[in-house]
Amino acid sequence: MKIINKFVSKITNRRLKQIDFFKNNPFEVQNLLFKELIETAKYTDFGKTHNFKNIGTDIIKFDKNVPIRTYEQFSPFIDRVQKGEKNVLWPTDIKWFAQSSGTTSSKSKFIPLSKESMELCHFRGGKDVIAIYSAMHPDFNFFSGKTLGIGGSRQLSNFNNELYYGDLSALLIENMPFWITLFRTPDKTISLMPEWEEKIARMADITSKTNVTNLAGVPSWTLVLLKKILEITGKTDISEVWPNLELFVHGGVSFIPYREEYKRLISSSNMHYLETYNASEGFFGIQDDFTKDDMLLMLDYGIFYEFIPFENINDETPITYTLEDIELNKNYAMIITTNGGLWRYMIGDTVKFTSKFPYKIKITGRTKHYINTFGEELIIDNAEKALKDASLATGALIREYTAAPIYMKTDSKGAHEWLIEFSKMPNSIENFIDELDSSLKSLNSDYEAKRYKDMNLQRPVLRIAKEGMFYEWLKEKGKLGGQNKIPRLANNRDYIDELLKVL
Repeated sequence: MKIINKFVSKITNRRLKQIDFFKNNPFEVQNLLFKELIETAKYTDFGKTHNFKNIGTDIIKFDKNVPIRTYEQFSPFIDRVQKGEKNVLWPTDIKWFAQSSGTTSSKSKFIPLSKESMELCHFRGGKDVIAIYSAMHPDFNFFSGKTLGIGGSRQLSNFNNELYYGDLSALLIENMPFWITLFRTPDKTISLMPEWEEKIARMADITSKTNVTNLAGVPSWTLVLLKKILEITGKTDISEVWPNLELFVHGGVSFIPYREEYKRLISSSNMHYLETYNASEGFFGIQDDFTKDDMLLMLDYGIFYEFIPFENINDETPITYTLEDIELNKNYAMIITTNGGLWRYMIGDTVKFTSKFPYKIKITGRTKHYINTFGEELIIDNAEKALKDASLATGALIREYTAAPIYMKTDSKGAHEWLIEFSKMPNSIENFIDELDSSLKSLNSDYEAKRYKDMNLQRPVLRIAKEGMFYEWLKEKGKLGGQNKIPRLANNRDYIDELLKVL
């Protein structure tokens, strides 16, 4: 293994120097990338319509000429590409579309993927995970075995004979270099099976007999697979099944609610957890320090970044900031311009910066997933931290959760209703609620103000979900699979009322 490690280190050293360069020169790298994007697309239909020819390197002109758009606002351009029209958003051919729901709603998004966005963003991100991990952990051993990646639940489909769509994982597996397939398990005929429960059973059977050294996937769905493997093997610890397992590369949802459960299932002291920020729209961040839970913002993946302060996202013409102007520990909605043909696209995530030089971020939530019915501005970051505090204080382990407002009535005040599925119950339900409430007050001054003497908000209401309820709910909606997520917070009761019907 030392020979392989030396070989990998030799390959990754050059890339690590490039990463160091953008760490130390973020503005230069982003400005050059902006210029290249505008120059490359100036003769596309989008570029002509928005006068790219006269923008050059002027970001202020760019912001004036190109409005910020959500997917719904951007979709007319994507629809034209789906119908086979060339040179609409990007000059090179677009033949792949990443299908994503983003939430549990039925409407799908189709994100165009150019050759450049796949090679210089998504695949580079995967290779950088190896480079960064090997630099943090020089004695890595994962090339001695297989990577277990849980693909999505959609196989490739086609709009016509030339254009294809599917989960991002399906598209990447279909296009990945041959050498990567040598280190993956199971083969793509199983990992991309559309029937989720059958796929989990097949994957568990095959991979339980394989030397798996690293995992990649969404924490919630990977957990389903790990428990299935323990069930069929009769083991109580994944380390007994895969003694050489050392790394879980995770993303898609916060790892906070799942961390203790993974520690319980994988006892190995050699186990590491590395977070990535990877979406259909692009690969954005990689954790580069095991002692911290933020991620390095990757600045040379063909993505130009802008940011809107969270409190201004509903402004008619919100002011955007580039990296030079952002503030630490402030929530921003992220706006991206990419080498896949997305221009000033509001991806829907909110982040905060924890560091400059290098620029590091944490995902704090979604622009539409928050509770602000009473002016409390509760975001997912607050919820995750408060649930962690309450769990530690009461010995609980949380599997899934969602929360929504209880509206004020003439004879009652408002509150937050939490529906939680525990894998280990708290030693006291009342103490759990008190700890959750107390932690939210300490994390969020607006929540604390609204809770003052129960004037606007009363104490949280906790509903305990039966085991497997969230899974069954997703199954009924046809939403099993790694691309689908439980809506953590909602500013209405649509999700929670559906779930409470099956409580």
